Amino acid sequence: MTGGEFFRKKRSDILQRDDSGIIRFALGKVTILGGIAVKEFNRVFLIVMDSVGIGEAPDAEKFNDKGADTLGHIAEHMNGLHMPHMGALGLSNIREIKGIEKSNKPKAHYTKMQEASNGKDTMTGHWEIMGLNIQQPFQTFPDGFPEELLNQLEVETGRKIIGNKPASGTEIIKELGEEHMNTGSLIVYTSADSVLQIAAHEEIIPIEEQYRICEIARELTLDEKYMVGRVIARPFVGKPGAFERTSNRHDYALKPFGRTVMNEMKDSGYDVIALGKISDIYDGEGVTEAVRTIDNDDGMTKLSESMDKDFHGLSFLNLVDFDAKYGHRRDPQGYGQALESYDRRLPEVLEKLKKDDLLIITADHGNDPVHHGTDHTREFVPLLAYHQDIDQGSQLELRETFADIGATIADNFNIKMPSNGKSFLKDITK
Repeated sequence: MTGGEFFRKKRSDILQRDDSGIIRFALGKVTILGGIAVKEFNRVFLIVMDSVGIGEAPDAEKFNDKGADTLGHIAEHMNGLHMPHMGALGLSNIREIKGIEKSNKPKAHYTKMQEASNGKDTMTGHWEIMGLNIQQPFQTFPDGFPEELLNQLEVETGRKIIGNKPASGTEIIKELGEEHMNTGSLIVYTSADSVLQIAAHEEIIPIEEQYRICEIARELTLDEKYMVGRVIARPFVGKPGAFERTSNRHDYALKPFGRTVMNEMKDSGYDVIALGKISDIYDGEGVTEAVRTIDNDDGMTKLSESMDKDFHGLSFLNLVDFDAKYGHRRDPQGYGQALESYDRRLPEVLEKLKKDDLLIITADHGNDPVHHGTDHTREFVPLLAYHQDIDQGSQLELRETFADIGATIADNFNIKMPSNGKSFLKDITK
């Protein structure tokens, strides 16, 4: 009997011993684990606030990130952040953030998490959340890509390459868009992430050809000497001086090197709804439904819409604007305003949660917009876990890996636990 089949049966007459030898007796929506009553959730909603770190990690100096503090520095720049709903959940109880009142009775259980993997990029953080530990970091290219790789790409696509440097996507098409339109050359650039991005005008290179070019680049960068995490198509339209990126972005990611909690969920018959770039990050692995989003606000709308669905499993959202639009561009004002806009949308989500729903809010790394460079920052990330039966939230122990989230989700759905991570399910339900 699979975990999905087990929890879909009437709980009033089920008695089962799981692989760990613990007796599980389910009654109503409560599971008895070795004599401890643990609430079981029908749906889990997981929000990753991309890059919203909460202070330097103990090993920050190793990553040249000493002093990094994404939330803290943004709050200082804004002379206080106005995020009353995150504050009510307990954000300032994790550590005080200027402008966000510390709650005397937090609605959520709260703590912070330390990354165990060797990296500080999007894929590393997300893969770890779902149970993996990445010790061979993806390569980044602060000086551009090797000439050998670009020569191969030119030969196989029949197009010259311009750019080849770390850059903001909007700035590089402003700089090189006209040359691209005149020559048909590919605009290749990178960022702090392990990404090879290819920008092209949709009227110069049709979308299908852009995608084919990125597929070629993906094949070339599978070579271990490059270890590129993602190849991204970045189409744009418009005229010089008024270029605009379109929603036809497409990511070509590496597949996770091992099975994640999402794989286990899907194979056990549960739903895994991937919102935003989640499906791209995991290359579709363990995803039962993928929904694209335009921006943070649209992401919150799509999350709200998923809450109206009758599903059993996980709805997983990434809010990318914090990182892509504000962190990398070192824009603390825009970042702060985006955080406040997100907070204004939060009540809609909280109001839609049902009695047997769990909401988890976290991040995947930091990106301190007042720190040096334009890179991600090695930081702790916040962790907030909320459901309706919490009378008063409490502080959870410090999590030593992001994989504790994946372990908790696996524990809840009684599926195979990841080899990394420690479940906090009993700590948020007792």
